[in-house]
Parts: sequence; C-alpha cells; structure tokens
Amino acid sequence: MIKTGDKKIRVLVVDDSAFMCKVLQEIINSDPQLEVVGQGRDGRDGVALAESLRPDVITMDINMPHVDGLQATEQIMTQHPRPIVIVSSESREGAASTLKALELGAIDFVPKPTSGIDLDMKSVREELTRKLKLAAKVRVVRTASRSRTSVAPAPASGGADFSGAAAAAAQNGGKVPMVVIAASTGGPAAVTRVVSGLPKDLPAAVFLVLHMPAAFTKQFTMQLAEVSSLPVKEAENNETPLPGTIYLCPGSHHLRLSFGGKISLDPGPRIEGYRPCADVALESVAAFARAMTVGAVLTGMGNDAAKGVKMVKAAGGYVLAQDEATSVIFGMPAEAIQTGVVDEVLPLDSISGAIERRVAKLCRLVPVATR
Repeated sequence: MIKTGDKKIRVLVVDDSAFMCKVLQEIINSDPQLEVVGQGRDGRDGVALAESLRPDVITMDINMPHVDGLQATEQIMTQHPRPIVIVSSESREGAASTLKALELGAIDFVPKPTSGIDLDMKSVREELTRKLKLAAKVRVVRTASRSRTSVAPAPASGGADFSGAAAAAAQNGGKVPMVVIAASTGGPAAVTRVVSGLPKDLPAAVFLVLHMPAAFTKQFTMQLAEVSSLPVKEAENNETPLPGTIYLCPGSHHLRLSFGGKISLDPGPRIEGYRPCADVALESVAAFARAMTVGAVLTGMGNDAAKGVKMVKAAGGYVLAQDEATSVIFGMPAEAIQTGVVDEVLPLDSISGAIERRVAKLCRLVPVATR
C-alpha cells in the first residue's frame, strides 16, 4: 500500500537491459513518493528478489532470458504475491503476451515507446509513476495459476431451463435479455472467469466493456473464445445483437444501442476520462431493453458504470457488483454499490451463476437448481 510521511513506495525493477534498468531507475527515483530498492536482470532474479526484498510493487519486462516475464509473474503471484506492472515493448507489439500477464495476476502495463535506439521512457514518465502508485494500493489477495485463468473450462450450467425463452421474448416485444459487464483494472482475468462460467444456451446478448487499448481487444476476443461456451466477437457497427452471443466493445469506440436495437460504435473522445465508457453502454442498453437489462460491475479503478447502473435500475433492470475481497481494485464496484441500486454483491466466481439465474427469471422460468 502507499506509504505515508517520509516512507516511500519500494519498487523492484526487472529487465534484462542494463540501459532500460538505468532509465527506469532515474524515472522512478525522480518521483518523491517512489524509490527503486532492487534490480533483477531476468525473471529468475525477479522471483528471488521479490521474496527477499518484499517490494511494494514490481515493474516486469516480458522478453528475458532464463525465466521470462510471464513465468516470473506466475511464480511471484503463486508463491510470494506482489503487485506487478508490466513494462515491455510486448505491451505495444504483442497484446497476447501482455494479456496473459494480466490474466496471471499483473495489475497493469506500460508500453515501452520505440524511437530508434533511444527508448525515450521519459515520454511515459507520468503514466508509469501513476500506475506504480495505483498498483501499490492493491491488496494482493489471490494467487495466479495459468491453468486456472487461461484455460479454465466453462463450469456446467446451474440447471436453468431456457426452453421457453422464445415465448418470453415474444411477450416482451421481441426483446431478449441483455447483459452489460463493465471492468477496468484487473478486468481481463475477471471477465475471463465470468465468461467461462456462462452456459452455452444462455438466451441473452452479452456486452463486455473494458478499459482496454484498441490494439488489445481483438486479441482478447480470441482468448475469451477459447474458454467460452458462447460465441465471442468484437462488436461491429450497425449489427443487431443476437441472444447467445458475447460482444466485446472495441477499445477505440464507445458502444451504444440505437432506438431500433442495433449496435452503434462511436469513435468520439473520452467521456469522463474513459473510452470505451461503461456508463454509455449501460444507459443505452437500459433505454432499449428496459427491465430485460442486467448490469454487472467488476474490478476496476474509478467510477465508470456508477451512472449507468442507476439508469439500469430506473428502467427496471437488475444490477450485480463484484465484492471487495475478490476485486483487484475495489473502485468501480464500490462506486456502484454506493449508489444504492445494486441488487447483489458477490464474489467473482458467483457472478456468472447470478447472471444465469436472472436471465432465467427474465424468461419467466425458474432455475432447477442454483449454484
């Protein structure tokens, strides 16, 4: 956690480049709240120093000899958990590796800029120091496991009978249940868990809105498809959302539903500092689907989704939020809970079941069994 008074946030730098270690050290030590307490030249060093130094936060490169950043992240988060921020060129060029690190428990990432031989890290000084301070606030409460996060099989359905979904949709003007899941810091791993738990016959359109760069959402779509029983795709402009399909909002756009129920992608500027903005998606889906809306707010920093869930509740919809104990950052869920409109506050692994039960109820059916 962030230190007070004259105590500083202790940072361990792990990078196989002596030049990059020097640059990172200069940037970190120039901030009065931060200090570098150790340097590891590969993942093996990083794991050992994480144990011996017990830093408040770690910067981790990905491409390193002996033990790479992914292996080091997994070992640290399994054996001696510490908040980790990925600082790597892979974060710009290799979304798959960075997403894997986030799934394994890394808190956030900062791409190394490329400008010829001189890697001008000073251009990302503000982003790096800000994210290190944010990561240092995280109370690491869960360990990582590659098998648990990246290839987790979808749990069996909770037993809901969706055979009458078509009739229920007909009774609701042809509208089907629509689920909006919002997340930020810690979101990739959390969303992966929720998506892997949704049943293959879920008669709802599911929208995912994460604070994620545009270059990452296409790769994340493919990774979600590997663990999902439902088809997963990036949302496309002017398409009609279908039940039983998961739509990931591209990182370069806001997602709205038109009055006619078609997806509208807006490349406009950030709203309240976010793009995509979860409030925008929640509000427009609620305006269209009304009581057939389910909103779920997962781990993340900030207050995005707080306005949106109020609109969901005002329209007669249902709101879920992840609990503090299982959230990497209990910011977005806490803000949603403080609005007073959240119907259930649940641990992460209970959210997919709650979505399934609510969708079953919206289809005027009662689940045979609950989880």
